[in-house]
Amino acid sequence: MKLLIQALRLFLILTLLTGVVYPAVVTMAAQLFFSYQANGSLVMKNGKLVGSELLAQKFQGEGYFWSRSSAADFATVPSGASNLGPTSAALKEAVLKRAEAFRKANHLSQGVALPSDIVFASGSGLDPHISPEAARLQADRVAKARKLSEGKRQMLYKLIDQYTEAPQFGVLGDPRVNVFRLNLAVDSL
Repeated sequence: MKLLIQALRLFLILTLLTGVVYPAVVTMAAQLFFSYQANGSLVMKNGKLVGSELLAQKFQGEGYFWSRSSAADFATVPSGASNLGPTSAALKEAVLKRAEAFRKANHLSQGVALPSDIVFASGSGLDPHISPEAARLQADRVAKARKLSEGKRQMLYKLIDQYTEAPQFGVLGDPRVNVFRLNLAVDSL
């Protein structure tokens, strides 16, 4: 009985420490030092919430840069990959359809190599980034749809460069462009 009471006490102490104290301390530290990130990196425009830097959004209009494909159709609750393997006929068909649709929308010939992030869906279904190459391939379509002058058209390329993020810590990953942030900048042209 004595052993059972000791075990129960230890259980309650550890539950209090790991279930209440630790999460409270971490939450307070996050709010104190990283408030923007801890609250979801939410972006406000004219006092209105327009999205999060961390979650891809479905941009379909011709006047916007498009995000990577999403197996979850950009829904946050059932997010995830399709789990189709490299020998899957369904994956091959989906990739070919995406490539054809992207080429058609951006008036690209079959000879233009497409970055893999344009034809393969994001692993999480919510990746907000595309490669700078994918953004550059879309710039002419966006400029035409917005009827931008040649000067403003060149601004699109400067915006792509401006919103290109370097690999994390200089070595992890590839350069990437946050499509949500880029589209907000394009809206302000």
